[in-house]
Amino acid sequence: MTQQLAVTLRPWSRRPALQDAALAFVMLTICVLVNDPNAIVRQMAGNPTDDGQIVLWWVATALAVAGVALRRRRPLPMLAVCTLSAVTHMAQALPLMIVDLGVPILLCTVATRYGRAVSLAALAGLLLLTTGWSLYHALAASPARGLPEAFHSVTTLPMSPVTAPPAGADGAHMVGRQAWNAWSGLPVLGSALVASWAIGSGSRNRRAYLDELHEHAQDLKRERDQQAVLAVAAERGRISRELHDVVAHGLSVMVIQAQGGGAALDNRPADTRAALEAIVKTGRDSLADMRRVLAAVGEVDDAWHPQPGLAQLSTLLAQVRRAGTPVRLHVEGTPAALPSTVDLSAYRIVQEALTNTMKHAGKGAKADVVLSYGEAEVGIEVSDDGQSPAENDGGGNGLRGMRERVRLLDGRLSTGPGPRSGFVVRAALPIQGRDA
Repeated sequence: MTQQLAVTLRPWSRRPALQDAALAFVMLTICVLVNDPNAIVRQMAGNPTDDGQIVLWWVATALAVAGVALRRRRPLPMLAVCTLSAVTHMAQALPLMIVDLGVPILLCTVATRYGRAVSLAALAGLLLLTTGWSLYHALAASPARGLPEAFHSVTTLPMSPVTAPPAGADGAHMVGRQAWNAWSGLPVLGSALVASWAIGSGSRNRRAYLDELHEHAQDLKRERDQQAVLAVAAERGRISRELHDVVAHGLSVMVIQAQGGGAALDNRPADTRAALEAIVKTGRDSLADMRRVLAAVGEVDDAWHPQPGLAQLSTLLAQVRRAGTPVRLHVEGTPAALPSTVDLSAYRIVQEALTNTMKHAGKGAKADVVLSYGEAEVGIEVSDDGQSPAENDGGGNGLRGMRERVRLLDGRLSTGPGPRSGFVVRAALPIQGRDA
């Protein structure tokens, strides 16, 4: 039962209005129990039967309690109410009590809720009021009423001919006179006000800092989500290029083999059988490559083959030769191990260029592949000697996929008709600063 009641009251205890009301009630309770205000008011009034001063004190105290209870709803008006209450208490020549702490509490709230200009103006107004109060009593040569006796100091001034009392005056004035230093309480009250303002201002700065950290975290979260979206888009583009390279090359070889087999069916059955076998092998290889691409994104359980690279270039060239397009390979420089991304992109560029040659260069065209290994980059050149320039595939996925691969690797790509005839693809891929 007790635990259930605690769970029920917990949301209520977190409400600011309830917390402020509880603070005001605790302040009033402690003031009544510790300070005994009724007795102090009667003692300072000098007339135990006069209840007017007690009623005035309780009215001012009610204002202070209401100001603390409503401090978060209307900080500035409630600060003025608490200040009026404290001034009323001090005007009654009463010492400061617990309930008068409403002034520094409200000043702290103002410094927390408002900007520095507003809170400093409120602090300056309270300090000016405190200074004026002390100045008034200093000019009257009387103690500032409302301050505890410990805040005052007594100074004995020597007699002077100018200040000599007239004949018949009290003999005490012949020794000297006492002057109250009414400024003694100003540092204490001023320090309390400045401290409360500093606490509130520091709380405001901390809250602003935490808000800034929260906004920064939200910005990082949005940036992370954007990066994830871009990564998904880039992965989709990569998969699209991979599938295009695999399917386009495989189908091109299969179509050419089928055409050759159909032409040799009547006169050269052996050539037809070889063409059919090449079609079967090319189809299987293309399916294996497609399965490997899908395995990279988790669409299938495993991959049949590792990522292709320039090491498998001889197999690719043999496949192209079997399809009826003679192709020669020339290597310049010393072959070296390439980063996986560069190795795959170089293979795909050669594959796509040879696919375009088989599709567009015409019957009897020959192709040349040149690989140039340098210290900082690997060069690729694929050219053919077709009777007319190959069709510009820039609007399709072929050359677009080449350009995207080269761009991702910060390389260079140029495509266009050859110096005499045919079509030339040149690419340069950097090999330094890349993870293998």
